[in-house]
Amino acid sequence: MSAQPRLRLAGPGDTAAITAVVNLAYEVEDFFKIGDRTDVAEIEGLLAEAAFIVADFEAGELAGAVYVRSTPPRGYFGMLSVRPALQGTGLGRKLVAAAEEYCVQRGCTEVDLSVVNLRTELPAFYERFGYRRSGTEAWPEDELHRISRPAHFITMTWRIESTAPTGR
Repeated sequence: MSAQPRLRLAGPGDTAAITAVVNLAYEVEDFFKIGDRTDVAEIEGLLAEAAFIVADFEAGELAGAVYVRSTPPRGYFGMLSVRPALQGTGLGRKLVAAAEEYCVQRGCTEVDLSVVNLRTELPAFYERFGYRRSGTEAWPEDELHRISRPAHFITMTWRIESTAPTGR
């Protein structure tokens, strides 16, 4: 897999591959998360309401994915996932830039994301791209059975007028 993956919008036929790459990438959260990060039904639902940008190779193997939605003036991305063997190659940065561009093209002036507080490395990762902490959110009550220790989300926001999109 030395060729660069291409970025494209996902289609309905990509749900199983997106589910697989998200679950692989999120295995790092096994220290507090019970079970898989997602399933095909959730990905189908998210794809029906918004979009996934995927990175794939000509052979069809999915290298990464990111969920993105725009509700101007705000955009949002989440589930940033890169196949573990490809992490550290810059693919995550490319997916973030593609998600930002998706939002910008649809008239968003801010882009939000959420990270779980137990992943202490993530705020600094996104701060390098111009994101700033903007608040916290409780773990959803109906999902508490899926975590083995207390957790909450840190929300972060990128104000488009303040910095250029990642990768530009």
